[in-house]
Amino acid sequence: MGKEQDQDKPTAIIVGCGIGGIATAARLAKEGFQVTVFEKNDYSGGRCSLIERDGYRFDQGPSLLLLPDLFKQTFEDLGEKMEDWVDLIKCEPNYVCHFHDEETFTLSTDMALLKREVERFEGKDGFDRFLSFIQEAHRHYELAVVHVLQKNFPGFAAFLRLQFIGQILALHPFESIWTRVCRYFKTDRLRRVFSFAVMYMGQSPYSAPGTYSLLQYTELTEGIWYPRGGFWQVPNTLLQIVKRNNPSAKFNFNAPVSQVLLSPAKDRATGVRLESGEEHHADVVIVNADLVYASEHLIPDDARNKIGQLGEVKRSWWADLVGGKKLKGSCSSLSFYWSMDRIVDGLGGHNIFLAEDFKGSFDTIFEELGLPADPSFYVNVPSRIDPSAAPEGKDAIVILVPCGHIDASNPQDYNKLVARARKFVIHTLSAKLGLPDFEKMIVAEKVHDAPSWEKEFNLKDGSILGLAHNFMQVLGFRPSTRHPKYDKLFFVGASTHPGTGVPIVLAGAKLTANQVLESFDRSPAPDPNMSLSVPYGKPLKSNGTGIDSQVQLKFMDLERWVYLLVLLIGAVIARSVGVLAF
Repeated sequence: MGKEQDQDKPTAIIVGCGIGGIATAARLAKEGFQVTVFEKNDYSGGRCSLIERDGYRFDQGPSLLLLPDLFKQTFEDLGEKMEDWVDLIKCEPNYVCHFHDEETFTLSTDMALLKREVERFEGKDGFDRFLSFIQEAHRHYELAVVHVLQKNFPGFAAFLRLQFIGQILALHPFESIWTRVCRYFKTDRLRRVFSFAVMYMGQSPYSAPGTYSLLQYTELTEGIWYPRGGFWQVPNTLLQIVKRNNPSAKFNFNAPVSQVLLSPAKDRATGVRLESGEEHHADVVIVNADLVYASEHLIPDDARNKIGQLGEVKRSWWADLVGGKKLKGSCSSLSFYWSMDRIVDGLGGHNIFLAEDFKGSFDTIFEELGLPADPSFYVNVPSRIDPSAAPEGKDAIVILVPCGHIDASNPQDYNKLVARARKFVIHTLSAKLGLPDFEKMIVAEKVHDAPSWEKEFNLKDGSILGLAHNFMQVLGFRPSTRHPKYDKLFFVGASTHPGTGVPIVLAGAKLTANQVLESFDRSPAPDPNMSLSVPYGKPLKSNGTGIDSQVQLKFMDLERWVYLLVLLIGAVIARSVGVLAF
């Protein structure tokens, strides 16, 4: 088929109708592109979609909204106000964290409550150390927004931007978040409480860079929010904005793509072929399908990204030199969606149950790619926040149990894993809530495991958050948003820069859309948003508590010394021209 377009408009095909694909479509449509989206499933939003059954509603993937400014920026860039489209409900408290015994810890934006909770475990000086931790997390947040989320890293030279080098050490990328947390908290329990959030990125706190304490900052200062009607309201409203402003935009569902088409010279993307055999052509192709899947199945003769098993994605020579030739996937999950016959007392909107053997559970997930005997897990009760999620007098409950992704070298019986996780969760909730008949309250159930995540969303090996977020897979080490070999072929989504998580993917959609505009010699509009509000400062100390001596700074990969050496040389250069002060 030929191009379906107004003759004066450039055409864009987007593969995948997840949040990244929809946000990119909205931005390009606003710039005058004729946009056509192809989606394999019969619904929009990808993992940001709903499961609805007999009056119960469940969020299939994300169940809370963090970094609200990044969401608001997307709407503002489209000439809209988010509050005109999405009704956000503040979740208070943020979470109740349950330890292995009867102890709990309540995380809240209410500083008076949080002060009492911190001092209950850490003593009178504990809150002062907590404030120092939040100050560092705030710095991570501000620096990451400016130097990571608003910038592309197309190659090694991008690391040598003087202002970026001037800030790198303040981001603590060479230490794990666990190491950073240990500098501020004495008790193992609060170290768990203030590090578990990296599970949202499919990471272990023992390997995730310290930079990601920014998650704790945004949770405790900006709050946790929930869109009334479910998280799907965010991608759905963006889709409605596209349709309202650009009636010619086309969203095609039940339309799986089988291949990206190339020019006869094999140097440029020209369109897509559907599994039905239909061909559609355009001036530019943006792939929102998971990058690992796209590299293996959609892009012909892709020498850079040809994949066998997950972890064999090829990168540029300099990334290979520093980080090795293999990329790692994030974890998977066993997710249960339970329709309850009553309101379950004792559960809030967001509940975390932390394993007694915290480190051992993460080692099982990320090193052994298995299911821990004593896993941490997350319980979301959307009906506690938005009563419309369940029939009156009843609850909808979502359980997420992290586990390793599929390992072809060590096949798992997922029916047995699901049964084991289900039994553990029901036993734990029955005991914690004092409800011995908890299992009998479940009137209907849906389950996702690694194979079903892979099948429904084309997530390689069921890695629910795409490629992992260890240091050697972020910034310029992460696959680029622009294909280095084929012109007019771009990527957006969790496995490309800047990374995973809905607000991060929204920021990535802006970067990708701007790159598309630049490829047509059109300059993106200047961005007045999200300016840096804190100057660079030296890394914080631990207030003389002696905690520093308990934790030894540890580099997580020997290969990072190579990169650190380059950064330090660059820092000397930056200092010499006055960019870096210390």
